Amino acid sequence: MVEGALMLTCLIPALHFDDGTWQAITVSGLFTFFVGLMLAVSFSHHKRLADRHLSYLLVVLMWVVLSVFGTLPFLTTGVTLKFSDALFESTSGITSTGATIFSAVEWIPASVLLWRSMTQWFGGFGIVLMVLALVPSMGINRYTLYTAEASGADNSNEQTKSMAATIRRTLGVYVMLTMAFILFLWKSGMHVWDAVNTTFTNISSGGFSIYNNSLQHTTHTQQYIISAAMLLSGINFSLMYDFFSLHWERLHNKFDQIRCFIIMLVASIIFVVIALRFNMNYSWADALREGTFQTISVITTTGSLTADTSQWWVPITFLFVMLSLCGSMAGSTSGGIKTMRVLILVRNVRMILRNRLHPRSVNQVRLNKRPVSSHIITNVMVIFLIYVAVIFCGIMMLMLSGISATESIGAAIACVTGYGPGLGLSGGFGCYSAFTPLAKFICSFLMVMGRLECLTVIVLFTRAFWRRR
Repeated sequence: MVEGALMLTCLIPALHFDDGTWQAITVSGLFTFFVGLMLAVSFSHHKRLADRHLSYLLVVLMWVVLSVFGTLPFLTTGVTLKFSDALFESTSGITSTGATIFSAVEWIPASVLLWRSMTQWFGGFGIVLMVLALVPSMGINRYTLYTAEASGADNSNEQTKSMAATIRRTLGVYVMLTMAFILFLWKSGMHVWDAVNTTFTNISSGGFSIYNNSLQHTTHTQQYIISAAMLLSGINFSLMYDFFSLHWERLHNKFDQIRCFIIMLVASIIFVVIALRFNMNYSWADALREGTFQTISVITTTGSLTADTSQWWVPITFLFVMLSLCGSMAGSTSGGIKTMRVLILVRNVRMILRNRLHPRSVNQVRLNKRPVSSHIITNVMVIFLIYVAVIFCGIMMLMLSGISATESIGAAIACVTGYGPGLGLSGGFGCYSAFTPLAKFICSFLMVMGRLECLTVIVLFTRAFWRRR
């Protein structure tokens, strides 16, 4: 029902710009809304879902079904007549990935452009809010919630905070940041239409653009504003709430993750800036601006571009791939493995090395000066291994579908991490239009896998899940 209502809001640009799509948008929105209404009425007597198996299934289906219905504006307006293309674009938006099959987005009707942007803003936070709201009554434990993509929510202290309070706080921060950056971009000289679409896609770590050259056309001031929006999208939303509400004493519980994220970001920016200055002959000002923007875009898995990074020095490209795999902080709208898990893995390696040198010493993995249980360390290692295994399987499936090795590697990593741009023709200002229909379906599946951090989807394919209980 919410998705249908959001489709109907796209009537505003359809009528304002008179792009001739108001009938198609109306039909798509009303159809989606009434299907949801019928489902709500049919199952209104079900107050509680105690079956954990159905809970997992519902969480996954929530993303899949909304992605399928999200294809309607693309198909009914004639933007594309191929379901594989429409599903790819819809899934990319709902999962805030940012990969696109359109090589020239400027010819797309305004209503559909807003729908693309809105799916990223809604998908970057809204769907997860529904999951957070439904999970307590469905019997899913906190670890399951943590391993699912919890955009905008911090699950590390869920024992002491009610679910409703977490939703209100993080949603408030998300809406506040959205309104603030729309205003900032508008005041910087950007048209309000551009400001709305740009904010929607960057505050959600999405990366869709309404121009063929992404954000290359923006002014230098606007690029720094967008960089700030992307940076905040990669920070824990509960942390931002604590900061804005002056509860600074709570920040100590997240200090290690903050420090790791800042060190990784600053070190990467310095490397990219120096490489652009001395290897690609950029001026210091341009190197600082381009290097800062693109590094933030990669580490937050946003995928917005101000330059064709596919033409940059190869070590920079490799660094960007590694940063997209790491991602930003847990509890943000970004994808990737998350900084907290990377930090736990690194400190676990350090502990093992110390035990090798000093077998009798007692060493522990600590996070925020507190010991991390072996159970959590094992879970993090399992998530990491499955994450890498899914990428490898995705690469193999794409190659078997007829995609070249370079394109397959870039697409698999970009779709699972949620970064968007891949390698080769799909990198930089390129797109995925040359992919086969089968490859597009595979990429759509990988996007959902990455958004739910793999485990929530993989459990559906186990024999134990379908065994009679």
